[in-house]
Amino acid sequence: MTNLIGRRLQRLGEQVQCRVSVPGDDGYTAATAIWAKPAGRMPNAVVHCLKAEHVQWAIRTARDGDLPLSVRGGGHDWACRSLCNGIVLDLRGMNGVIVDPDDEVAQVSGGALIADVINVSDPYGFVAVTGSVGAVGMTGITLGGGYGPLIGRFGLALDNLVGAEVVLADGRVVVTDEDNEAELFWALRGGGGNFGVVTAMRHRLHEMSAVCSGMLVYPFAEARTVLFHCAELAAFMPDEFSVQVGIVGGPDGMPVVMVLPTWCGKPAEGEARLAPFLKLGSLLAGTVSVVPYRALLTAFDSYIVNGRRTFMETCWLPALRSAAIDTFISSMEAAVSAGCAIFTHEFKGAASRVPEEATAFGLRRDHVLVEILAACDERSDTSDDERHWQWARATRHAFDALALPGAYPNLLAPGEQPDRVTQSYGRNARRLVTVKRDYDPDNVFQSAIPLPVKGAMAPIA
Repeated sequence: MTNLIGRRLQRLGEQVQCRVSVPGDDGYTAATAIWAKPAGRMPNAVVHCLKAEHVQWAIRTARDGDLPLSVRGGGHDWACRSLCNGIVLDLRGMNGVIVDPDDEVAQVSGGALIADVINVSDPYGFVAVTGSVGAVGMTGITLGGGYGPLIGRFGLALDNLVGAEVVLADGRVVVTDEDNEAELFWALRGGGGNFGVVTAMRHRLHEMSAVCSGMLVYPFAEARTVLFHCAELAAFMPDEFSVQVGIVGGPDGMPVVMVLPTWCGKPAEGEARLAPFLKLGSLLAGTVSVVPYRALLTAFDSYIVNGRRTFMETCWLPALRSAAIDTFISSMEAAVSAGCAIFTHEFKGAASRVPEEATAFGLRRDHVLVEILAACDERSDTSDDERHWQWARATRHAFDALALPGAYPNLLAPGEQPDRVTQSYGRNARRLVTVKRDYDPDNVFQSAIPLPVKGAMAPIA
C-alpha cells in the first residue's frame, strides 16, 4: 500500500469517524482472525464499518487506489474470501437485529451472526431460517443459499429474504426487494456478494417455540447399516423432518457416524417421530429431546476449531443411496487425519417447490449436498496442507459418477473450473452474468463466491 493511500485512509477515516487498522494493530488482528487460517498475502488495511456511509467511503477509497476489496462478516468461509490483499470491510460492528412481531420480519444488519438473529427472535417465539451453525454470518449464508434443519418446511435461508439495503460499486445505496431493483434482488438470492455490500436485510420469521432434535453417535464399523437405514427412514418423512449425517473423527481419533434428526412440526409429535433413529445401530451416545432452536445451533460447537488450514470440496447427489454410502465409508477409511470429515445436508420439501427461475439458486429438486472437510493441525506445514487437499479432491472425484452437475456455490473453491461453476447455476447462469455486468461492470466485488464466466456457457436448449 502506497503512502498516499495510507494517508488517504487515515484522513478519510477521521472525516467519517470510522476506525481503520493496519498490521500490528489489535483491531487488525481481531478482524483477520477468521475460522480458516489464511494463506498468502494479508490485507493492507481493515475498515471497521458501523454504518452504510463507512462502506461507501471504503469502496470509494479502494477504487481510487486500485486496491482489491473484500467483506468480512462472519468470517466462516473456508476459502478465506473475507480477506484480500487490499482493503477489508469489517462488518462485525454492524450486528444489530430488530424483530417486528406484527409483520413477522427481522431487520438484520450485515455483520450479524446466525446466533445474533436467533437470540433476538427466540424470546418472541419466532425463528429465522438459518444454517446449522450459530457462528456463521447470516448475510453470507443467505446470499449463497442457506441449507439448514428447517429447509423442508420453510425453504432455504435465501427463500426467506424479503428485502435488502445494498451499497453498490458506484457508491449508491439502494433498497431492493420484489418491487424495487428487482433484478438485483433476484441475483442476491443465490449469487452471493458479487453485486454489492449488503448492509441490512429483512428476513421473514416463522412462529416456532422449539424443535425436537439430537446428535446421535454410532460406531464407524456399523456405518453402512446406520446410513442405509437412516436414508430409508428419511425418505418417507414429511416436510417437517430433516436429517444431517456425518462421518467425523471421534475423541480417540477414530471415525464415528453422527446422525442429527430434527423435527420442526408440532413438538408433541417430535419424540415419537424421531424414536426410530435411536435404533439405527449400537448407539454410543446421544438422545433426542425438545429444545429451543438456538440450542440446536450449538450442536457442532465442539468440532469448530478456529485458525486451522482448511480445505473443502463439495458435490450434489440425487439421494443418499447404497453406492454413495460405500463411497462415504471408503473415503473415510482413507482419511489422512482426524481433521477429515464428510457431512450431508438435505434439500427437500418447500425448497424444492420454489420455481427454478424465482431466484438465482440453480438446483430446485430434491437432492443431498455433500460437504467434504479436511482441516490440518495448527502446527501443520505445507506438505501436510497438500495431503489434506489431495484427500478432499480425491473424495469429491470418488462421487463423480453419482453426482449431479455443478455444486453448492457457497462451498466452491476459488479458481473452480468455469464449466462446473456455470452448471451450478443451471438455467440462471446467463441471467446472473447480465446482472453482474449491470451492477458491477468493473468487478469490484470479486472476492465472493464464484459466478459463471460468459465464455464458459453453452447455448441453452
